[in-house]
Amino acid sequence: MCCVVFDFTDPTKNIKEKEIKRQTLLELVDYTTSANVKFAESFMHEAVKMVSANLFRELGPLVRDYKVLEGVELEEEEPSMDHAWPHLQIVYEFLLRFVASPETDAKSAKRFLDHSFVLKLLNLFDSEDPREREYLKTILHRIYGKFMVHRPFIRISINNIFYHFIFETEKHNGITELLEILGSIINGFALPLKEEHKLFLVRILIPLHKPKSLAMYHQQLSYCITQFVEKDCKLADTIIRGLLKYWPITNSSKEVMFLSELEEVLEATQPPEFQRCMVPLFKQIARCLNSLHFQVAERALFLWNSDHIESLIKQNRKVILPIIFPALERNAGKHWNEAVHSLTLSVRKGFFDLDLELFDECLLKFQEDESKQDEVKARREATWKRLEEVAAKKAASNVPVLVSSTGLRRLSSG
Repeated sequence: MCCVVFDFTDPTKNIKEKEIKRQTLLELVDYTTSANVKFAESFMHEAVKMVSANLFRELGPLVRDYKVLEGVELEEEEPSMDHAWPHLQIVYEFLLRFVASPETDAKSAKRFLDHSFVLKLLNLFDSEDPREREYLKTILHRIYGKFMVHRPFIRISINNIFYHFIFETEKHNGITELLEILGSIINGFALPLKEEHKLFLVRILIPLHKPKSLAMYHQQLSYCITQFVEKDCKLADTIIRGLLKYWPITNSSKEVMFLSELEEVLEATQPPEFQRCMVPLFKQIARCLNSLHFQVAERALFLWNSDHIESLIKQNRKVILPIIFPALERNAGKHWNEAVHSLTLSVRKGFFDLDLELFDECLLKFQEDESKQDEVKARREATWKRLEEVAAKKAASNVPVLVSSTGLRRLSSG
């Protein structure tokens, strides 16, 4: 009876049979919960058969259509809830209690909860129904914990889902839930980290910053990333360079997310790793400081609120200040946002008080560079003015204007 799948799209069909099945499923849940002897293999076989009959189905084209602008979810269509949930929920509850039960012997059950079963379970993560994905997340995590023999296969299978998502479709409903599972798995990684796990960081987690829908799962992804750097601080350089590789160019909201994650990574970064990546890192931070989007500039300046990050910057100020000084000076002089202007003055004063000699060197260099730029600008304007004057004189007589190669060179050099 429990293996019969009913059509729930028509609520008037098979009402009696649906209720009988529901009550029977509830009895199975109670039996599994209260059992105090090991489950027989015959029971496990029938249990997995029933679960498979009910859960493993064609999901259909139900991928959520997110309208995304600058990495932020603006509008989401209502998720399509499965009409058969009154039965599906009980089947999921049965499976959860069956997997978690101390009476389920892992050595015996692995014959029935095999790789094929796990793979079909993973395919269901693309369900649009958030209730289903929540059950799947909990069940898969329990399977991973109980069946050690399946752990490598589960990790590889999840990797394949991510590969498909990152490099092919950029569409999948269960990325958030899969990352939540992985966050817990990463937390349990033994030290030193295996090469397989480091490759997962480089090939999967870092490229996951690329898709436009990053905002949907960034919190879970950021947690996984910081777990790695907390496990092995030497990975900080790899992670930071990875973030710089995928840094958004025209996406301000995404930049704010990157800066937030960067702060978490830097909090766990030690001086040797920091020194390896600080030049490209602070070139990017300088660009953020000069962003016309005030939230980007403000978020970059908030990095100085961290005692640990500020300490790293102070220790390496002779390299960092020359990189960011022009950005600080421009903000201090003319940034339109009051909060950014105020924060900039505070950071600038910190460097001034810390190392006046270095500050003066950077200020002199900045003034010299600005003076050179002014000269170039003046020459360019003078050249254009001469061209306009020549053109104006010749216009009346319709004589072609010949521009000397010297004038062109001046324009191009300007």
